[in-house]
Amino acid sequence: MSKSLANQIAVVTGASSGIGRAIALALAAEGAALFLVARRENALSAVAQTIRAADEQARVWSCPTDLSQETDIQRLGTAIERETGCLDILVHCGGAYSSGRISEATTTSFDSLYQTNVRGPFLLTKIALPLFPRGSGQIVFINSSAGLSARAGHGQFAASQHALRAVTDALREEINSHGTRVLSMHLGRTATPRMERLYDQGAKPYRPELLMQPEDVAATVRAALLLPRTAEITEIHMRPLLKSY
Repeated sequence: MSKSLANQIAVVTGASSGIGRAIALALAAEGAALFLVARRENALSAVAQTIRAADEQARVWSCPTDLSQETDIQRLGTAIERETGCLDILVHCGGAYSSGRISEATTTSFDSLYQTNVRGPFLLTKIALPLFPRGSGQIVFINSSAGLSARAGHGQFAASQHALRAVTDALREEINSHGTRVLSMHLGRTATPRMERLYDQGAKPYRPELLMQPEDVAATVRAALLLPRTAEITEIHMRPLLKSY
């Protein structure tokens, strides 16, 4: 089977579970060499083992990284430069979530969300940009529907997603002329471990079959990355087909 991303180097954050894991597996199936990034080393190792079990020739590195810590991100950048010296694809999928009404939410939780959801991807992108060959490269930001509109009780998280969208849009304007494509994906409810925890905390039962699947998102990312270089998809809004919640 043809591997359309053979010889390409990809970084996927949030790769230990859920959407990030599904994207990493999809890119590996297309032949990409992968840097898997997340906080949990054991979970990353399990994903790496799954990739190698499917292809013993696969090139994959597990990179435990806390995206809220600048030293961790700098260390990741050093590892990428040392191992490959270049980069073709960067997928930002890692992030944090918390909710609460503005009158009750703490500035500490707000700062934590900003640190992980905005500053982390911002810094990692800055570090990665010199590694992209001129005339190529693709960056994908996995955002949320909260990055399009904010609901009561979700203001602090939505603020971080709106800020991430602003970074994404500005970046696209700055680097399109270099031949680098930038995609922003705004996702509705997806059947992930985080979503299961949120439903467990609420009053409604968790029914993953009514939500988007991580593989749905991964298939869409794959299709966007494989689009001919004469075009670019700038934004994708995805939501479950069945509006049952």
